[in-house]
Amino acid sequence: MFYYLVALIVIGLDQLTKWLVVKKMTEGESIQIIENVFYLTSHRNQGAAWGILQGQMWFFYIITLVVIAGIVYYMQVHAKGHSLFSISLAFMLGGAIGNFIDRVVRKEVVDFLNTYILSYDFPIFNIADAALTIGVALLIIYMYLDERKAKKEKENGSNSAHHTTERTGRTN
Repeated sequence: MFYYLVALIVIGLDQLTKWLVVKKMTEGESIQIIENVFYLTSHRNQGAAWGILQGQMWFFYIITLVVIAGIVYYMQVHAKGHSLFSISLAFMLGGAIGNFIDRVVRKEVVDFLNTYILSYDFPIFNIADAALTIGVALLIIYMYLDERKAKKEKENGSNSAHHTTERTGRTN
């Protein structure tokens, strides 16, 4: 249940910040937080990341529902007992639902986090997008660590069998 609570917190924070942007800023308005680095900029997006697939709402509805179902399935069946895997899925679930709510309710996604990285104007994003990115990054780390663990277990298993052969002349 803890991981579903994490997803709910992501959704709540995402929707609260988007509501504040819609209520307190005009579209296109930008507020400087750190000069040449970070701004709050009210922006709307009817597509996916970087504005691709503009206006393809039915596509996003279907894909998002499939993704949400897949994440819940993995949380219930495969992630139990694997906290890093579970937290990565919780962030992805919260992010997917946060942007899904926008698409259903507003017919567009509210973006407002505007960053410049080494003078590159990174596409404007929101809390849900950040949660999805964090979730994917954590999933990659989990997969890397899980692969290393499996490789180490395999090596230890073959070393164990090898040592048994040397001592007894038999394998397990």
